[in-house]
Amino acid sequence: MANESSVLAHQAGKIAAKLPGGNSLARSVELLVAWGRANSLWPLLYGTSCCAIEMMATGASRHDWARFGVEVARASARQADLIILAGTVVEKMAKNLITLYEQMPAPKYVIAMGSCTISGGPFYYDSYAVVKGADRIVPVDVHIPGCPPRPEALFYGIMQLQEKIKKEGREIPWEIGELVNSPFLDTFTATEKEWATLEEKKDQEMAEAREQFKRENPDYKPPRPIRLKKEKLPSPARRKPTAKGISNWSLLQTLQKKFPEITVHDHPDATPKQVAELGTDYDLDLVIPKELYREVVQYLKDEKELGLEMLLQLTCVDWKEYFDIVVHLLSVEGGHKVFLRCQVEKDEDGAEIETISDLYVGAEWHEREVYDMFGVRFTHHPDMRRIYLKNDFPGHPLCKDFEDPTRVIKRPY
Repeated sequence: MANESSVLAHQAGKIAAKLPGGNSLARSVELLVAWGRANSLWPLLYGTSCCAIEMMATGASRHDWARFGVEVARASARQADLIILAGTVVEKMAKNLITLYEQMPAPKYVIAMGSCTISGGPFYYDSYAVVKGADRIVPVDVHIPGCPPRPEALFYGIMQLQEKIKKEGREIPWEIGELVNSPFLDTFTATEKEWATLEEKKDQEMAEAREQFKRENPDYKPPRPIRLKKEKLPSPARRKPTAKGISNWSLLQTLQKKFPEITVHDHPDATPKQVAELGTDYDLDLVIPKELYREVVQYLKDEKELGLEMLLQLTCVDWKEYFDIVVHLLSVEGGHKVFLRCQVEKDEDGAEIETISDLYVGAEWHEREVYDMFGVRFTHHPDMRRIYLKNDFPGHPLCKDFEDPTRVIKRPY
């Protein structure tokens, strides 16, 4: 569509040039059209994280970007000619962003707002999902650095884009820009080396001046900073928390009566009496064998005296040699809670454990998350597939041994 409009404008200009004063007329029309387009930008409603708040502030009453000709924010890509990318762009969203860009009628423009959008921001290192620069997936016309940029910075970026649009015409036609294909670099190490080189050069330049100063001031001693005495403040009185529901030692005693194999994490030989001495601040953290995992969870839920009917969290910890499946249960009525740890050995295909999604509905989502991030499979799960990442994503990113040089740059510090 953009190429067709450029061809038509070029042909119209050729026809007008044959008429008396035709060139002046064509340039005047081009100038008027470019001025109108520059001052009637319709941005697409698109914000992925924190910078979107600054973009909203720019469009709100205090700043009001309508004064700069950015009048109507559109909810449809087919009615917009500007995308302000405000926030982090992740790989799973990249395909959707490309679709939105392709649906926009030409000529169309992109502003990349904030360091996350421009380069991945603080997620540049050790990130498996963040795109390291939106200009790797869609052409960007204006970059606005900052974390986040203030509304005034966004205004300046819009004004720069308007200046670019005003220059477009037959001589400088609008064209789709090129994407960035340069390899990912360890920018921190490169900057550190450049800084060290500059410091070395500076040191060499100052060496003679230092020697001269020492000769002229042989007794000079640099001033020592005076250390202020640290004021000792009284510790505030700590209020003892009120015990809720069943006590830790009672809960442990009840469980060990039915399942003697259960132990306390970090206190493997602790008795119920010793657990009681840990106080009410201690969260009961139990280690259960894999073969008793499902049975213990079901007992904690179904036993009326215990009544741990709510699943707060099911997650995983990678200890390199094995995984720990961690389950956090709560009694809504009593207020008591418990952590369960179950060790799952790794094999060539990852690890596997029984599902509890039929006992707690929320576990279905949590187990899929653990499978996606760690690769632990849950037997008899109704829908064991990835929940965040694409199905063809190589590996499981929260595992300690995960490496993918095409996506992840390791932090050098």
